[in-house]
Amino acid sequence: GAGVGAFRVFRAHDSPVERRLLRSALQAGGFQVTGEARNGREAVALVARLRPAAVLLDLELPGMSGLEALEHIMSASPTPVLVRTARADPEQRALALAAGAVDVLAKPAPGEPCAVEQHADALRKQMRVVARARVITHPRNRWRTTAAPAGAHARPAVRLLVLGASTGGPQALLTVLSALPPGLEQAVLVVQHMADGFLDGLASWLDGHLRLPVRVGQSGGRLAPGTVTLAPSGGNFLVVDAGLRVLCSPPGPGQHHVPGIDATMRSVADILGPAAIGVVLTGMGRDGALGLTAMHDRGAVTVAQDEPSSVVYGMPAAAVELGGVDHELSVHAIACFLRTTLQPAVT
Repeated sequence: GAGVGAFRVFRAHDSPVERRLLRSALQAGGFQVTGEARNGREAVALVARLRPAAVLLDLELPGMSGLEALEHIMSASPTPVLVRTARADPEQRALALAAGAVDVLAKPAPGEPCAVEQHADALRKQMRVVARARVITHPRNRWRTTAAPAGAHARPAVRLLVLGASTGGPQALLTVLSALPPGLEQAVLVVQHMADGFLDGLASWLDGHLRLPVRVGQSGGRLAPGTVTLAPSGGNFLVVDAGLRVLCSPPGPGQHHVPGIDATMRSVADILGPAAIGVVLTGMGRDGALGLTAMHDRGAVTVAQDEPSSVVYGMPAAAVELGGVDHELSVHAIACFLRTTLQPAVT
């Protein structure tokens, strides 16, 4: 195609055979392939250095996942990206588009007749459209660093994910927790402000939609890996020892929301320090801001939902204001971030 040669294309994939096939498919369409990466980290660095006109990015990558690489690219060096994925499921597509991809192309299933040529043709067509797209920085996906901070390899393994939510929380929790794979090695604890009597309904609704089991917690019990536990109503739900034992304690004088997110997150900060991730989702008020900041100060990774994707940008705003937030992300980007950070247990 005349004039197509000006588009520079960068792709990331981990299979050399597939790389050659893709390169020749693109070159046959008049594209110039200016760089290739074997993993997500290389992809981020090369896009920043080469500034290609468009990027072909695989979601299935070793190390840093394609989704995480996409987040970094769109916040650091916004470039039109076409994502290739073996899993053509709507959730993968939604997550990729939410993270800033222009379009998503499903790989052919193994053994499909004529699949290679059809795929090459579809790839060229979509790449032409993608390369003409105008993209913007995703400023809300504010990664504190694009490289791992010094000493990050020394961070202890994450044992607990704790999330706090209020107004608009159930839908945000569904989006975020849907991204988590079954058999997760971490325990998940949710503190959702709810009117009395509605918590069991929320637990069974989530349980019906998630790949992880959901239960309402009990005082004296332990948080289990691969299980989502909702803080029960009536008191603050505190993590009290390294075995993830939990106890209900009476609310503080004048405490507005029971259970309180601050109280739970402070207990997690004290007991687990850097071995936890804290997330504050949409909600009215300030509950969670002090607790998330306490977690941040003890070395935990902390995340807040951004304003555009929040029903009420109260609690996340208060946490950002206090300086306790590492990453401020859209609700879909939080899902991507947690999926790539928390891996299923290796059996």
